[in-house]
Amino acid sequence: MMLKPHSLGALLLTLSALPVMAPAPAVAFADPGPAAAAPVAPAAAPGGHTADQIGRFLARFYRTHGPSAHDRRHHVSQVLLERQATTQSDVLLCAQNEPRDIGIGPVTVAQAAGVGWATVTTHWDADRTDTFTAYVRLDSKPIRIDDVICAG
Repeated sequence: MMLKPHSLGALLLTLSALPVMAPAPAVAFADPGPAAAAPVAPAAAPGGHTADQIGRFLARFYRTHGPSAHDRRHHVSQVLLERQATTQSDVLLCAQNEPRDIGIGPVTVAQAAGVGWATVTTHWDADRTDTFTAYVRLDSKPIRIDDVICAG
């Protein structure tokens, strides 16, 4: 499986592989004296979708057998729409058929990366299952699937 450079999943995998470095030692400077007070901008309120909101969205989006035509048009990123136009399989389900059932796993939110994701499990005949990961940008308006990475 080859990840495309624009893939959100590839970005997360790359970020998670980076080494954690210790902070640089503090350097002491002489106090230059009183300075004029600069206006302080209020801290930005944590924005974006919560894990609960993403979980409810994914459950509503994927339903029991897959997303509706409306959801496929209005709740999917442009990247996925373009990917779907160039492939025979369903990029939102990582399959070519409709599953018997779909389950959504726990949602993970990475505020620093601006993304949340969950494992989606598709159930097929003969008790066979497949999984893939669905990614949602925390700042998407309206909320939408930003990327899907198939398990392979």
